[in-house]
Amino acid sequence: MFAVVFAVSGYYSYIRWIRKPPLPDGLVLTNGRIEGDLVAVASKFPGRIKRLLVREGANVVAGQKLAELDDDQARAKAEQAYEAVSACEDKVRSESASLGVLKEEVPLTIKAAGAGVAHAEAQVAMAGATEAQAARDAKRFNEMVLEGAASRRRGEQARLALEEAKSEMASSRSALVQSEKELDRARLGRQEINARQDGLRALKAECGKAAAALVGARSVCSDLTIVAPSPGVVTTRIADEGEVVAEGSPLLEIVDMDRLYLKAYVPERLIGKVRLGLPARIFVDAYPGRHFDAVVRYISSTAEFTPKEVQTRDERVNLVYAVKLFLVSNPGHILTPGMPADALIKWKAGTPWENPRW
Repeated sequence: MFAVVFAVSGYYSYIRWIRKPPLPDGLVLTNGRIEGDLVAVASKFPGRIKRLLVREGANVVAGQKLAELDDDQARAKAEQAYEAVSACEDKVRSESASLGVLKEEVPLTIKAAGAGVAHAEAQVAMAGATEAQAARDAKRFNEMVLEGAASRRRGEQARLALEEAKSEMASSRSALVQSEKELDRARLGRQEINARQDGLRALKAECGKAAAALVGARSVCSDLTIVAPSPGVVTTRIADEGEVVAEGSPLLEIVDMDRLYLKAYVPERLIGKVRLGLPARIFVDAYPGRHFDAVVRYISSTAEFTPKEVQTRDERVNLVYAVKLFLVSNPGHILTPGMPADALIKWKAGTPWENPRW
């Protein structure tokens, strides 16, 4: 009888002092490790690392210089591209100035040549009139000489006047032909303007290509200086100074310490209670008696067997769903990736918070 009483008393002592009471309905207990989104910092181009400016544990801000690759060849190409652009721009300026002068000169030359043609035509008309009059006079004086009304000398003078008029007419016509040729040559200036304009457009296109090559060369020079894409802490330094890295080869890994989350696992029988946006509290052994607020932001749609790092051996044979509890804040960045942690998810409003217990 005494043994029975002793056994019952021991059982109730176990229940009261050793065995922990279950959590209230409305809380889901889980555990896992704190993680963060890793950002692999890499170079767009292959090259030798000239300087590596940070080490593991360094806090960096977005845009901070992290490493420099050897850029001697890239800078030489950029300088060549700059010289090509400068030479091309000089040609464009020279050709534009020359074309501007030509555009002013050609209309004036055409106008002057046209005036010369008009003057030559007037001279031909005058010479024609003079020749016609001289021909009439020569005919009349020739008839008068035959009739004895005029001396032979006067008739001879009339014939000489006619010859001079014909000579003047031939000279005027020759001058007209020359003036018309000069007008044709002047009008060719318009074709030259068009050709020079086409050449200028082609030259400007070449300058555009040279400018694009310069932008590309300078971009390569800029990309050989590696900067932090986001704020965070350097967690891994993969390469070192003097090493030759390939295109896209990672140099460093950065984690944003203000965007950490706990990747935990919820048993299949409880996953129906967990929803996106539910509040949660995270607890770590490094800071006993303190909790960190979090929110459920991810729930896996696929079940898996519990990973080996869970607390109890019995839970490892169960199917679970991965969830991510994103920290609301990480004051002083005291929480770091890799820390094991417990968490409580409140799925029923009004349920009081408690500390986790297994």
